[in-house]
Amino acid sequence: MAAVPVQYNSSSPGSPGTWRYGGNQLKRWRTKANVTREELGAASNYSPDTIKAMEQGVRMPTARVLDVADELCHAEGLLSAAKDYVRREPFPARAQDFMQCERDALTLWSYELALIPGLLQTEAYARRLMGDSLPPLDEDAVEERVAARMERQQLLARKPLVGFSFVLYEAVLHSPLVDKEQMVHLQELAQRNNITLQVLPYNRAIPVALAGPMVLLETRDHERFALSDGQAVSQFTADAQVVSKHTERLSMIRTVALGPVESADLIEQMASDL
Repeated sequence: MAAVPVQYNSSSPGSPGTWRYGGNQLKRWRTKANVTREELGAASNYSPDTIKAMEQGVRMPTARVLDVADELCHAEGLLSAAKDYVRREPFPARAQDFMQCERDALTLWSYELALIPGLLQTEAYARRLMGDSLPPLDEDAVEERVAARMERQQLLARKPLVGFSFVLYEAVLHSPLVDKEQMVHLQELAQRNNITLQVLPYNRAIPVALAGPMVLLETRDHERFALSDGQAVSQFTADAQVVSKHTERLSMIRTVALGPVESADLIEQMASDL
């Protein structure tokens, strides 16, 4: 991958190409058959605005809509056949390049300010987090993303082992989303020989630790990447200068954070208080 920053704006559509293609074909067949959005919506139990969103690729064309449209538009199975290809993506568009590189990781360093990293989340924590997303996700989308996150965690035990280093700001552990099950899960993961877990207490926070979360990873081809994530814009890049700056910043944070043993003691104490 070229050393050029890749930025994703969360306000952009970012819908999969299969959605857009399926929606385009849905509109073409509907228009050809002189079927209105209102008619298709009534027959499939969706509003005309929802049909419009599907045709524009903003929402995934559902199996029910495709089957109903196939019959109404006399598509002879051509629209129904799209069900095998039009599927919901398990990860948001802005995360897909990162996930691809993560699967090929040799080492991965992570620093989090507010949330348990996805690789360390329990299923219950992930479901609470995704179930409270804005804009809200429907139940199917939540379950699909939770399942994808749990599957993603297989990386923690993949052979050959990936080397992980996680630093959590203390605020992460005080979140109301974190229950005893999640704390115990962190304790168990920290005992693995390929995972280092550190906590940065409030009283050790340095200015660079308050600038936001980040992930650094190196692939098995020894390509190095940096991910910095914000509310509106994420940057995933192989730019050597950016990677170097993030590496220096994370190294400083790791230096002032509690060591792995002290961190484990703190997590154990907090877990016993829950």
